[in-house]
Amino acid sequence: MKMVKETKFFRKQAEKAERMALATSDEEASQSLLNLAQGYRSQADALKKSEKLKKSKKISGKKAQLKMKK
Repeated sequence: MKMVKETKFFRKQAEKAERMALATSDEEASQSLLNLAQGYRSQADALKKSEKLKKSKKISGKKAQLKMKK
């Protein structure tokens, strides 16, 4: 459950950075904020992928244990 909260946090930060990028008239600052938003989204995606792999390994491990019991 903690991973979900972290993923959500990074996605919200990305949205904030994008809003700030749109609000500024400084092109360099705007681009930096858009890059920051992309970084936050990448981090959220990596966490989500990591969580899926952990779940997949748990399921595979449980299936292997069940086969061994038979």
